[in-house]
Amino acid sequence: MATLSPSPNSVPISGASVKRLDMKFEVAVIPVADVDRSKQFYTKLGWRLDADFPFDNGFRVVQLTPPGSGCSILFGTKITHSLPGSAQGLYLIVSDVEAARKDLVARGIEVSEVFHPRTPGAQFQIEGSGRVSGPAPDRASYGSFATFRDPDGNGWLFQEVTTRLPGRGLSNLDGATLTELLQEAEKHHGEYESTAPKHHWSGWYAAYIVARQDGKTPEEAAIDGKIRIEGAR
Repeated sequence: MATLSPSPNSVPISGASVKRLDMKFEVAVIPVADVDRSKQFYTKLGWRLDADFPFDNGFRVVQLTPPGSGCSILFGTKITHSLPGSAQGLYLIVSDVEAARKDLVARGIEVSEVFHPRTPGAQFQIEGSGRVSGPAPDRASYGSFATFRDPDGNGWLFQEVTTRLPGRGLSNLDGATLTELLQEAEKHHGEYESTAPKHHWSGWYAAYIVARQDGKTPEEAAIDGKIRIEGAR
């Protein structure tokens, strides 16, 4: 009797294969004391206002999303028992920490100087100890920071990421990065197309790009593209 191999997106559990479902982290709750004050602050940052829903029982939910982010913040009334200002170490990943800092300063937001940690974890120290002024030597990815706080003291960090570690997906999917990704996909699709069954390129490209965003190598992404067109074998 032939045995079936689990697909790349399946996880074996007690002898069975269960298809892995995407789990997209989309919302983080921020504890605040004054909902309108916080709404004004985060709107001032240039974040998109997605929702402001008040209800008759006093429940209110406000949601905003940073530019280019797949994750939003949520605050309001009757949402959390956490103390206002207790959310710390919230990361905002940027491709240019100095430009991001200048943008907030121009909006009237108090932001720390750009720094890099002298000791591990110094970016989380509220008093600022262990920090060295200026970006990381050689502008190393993951090494440069700036911090700011909202009116309640919830703490945010800008972290500059220009190249992600292997297996951690793509960073800063802006126009230039997407162009490079499409050119890369075009090359691998061209290699596949000569022996492929008749198909529409969009399906292969979609699977390839999603795989690359998930941290797969170009070769692994090309396999995902082939599976998308031909099915798992």
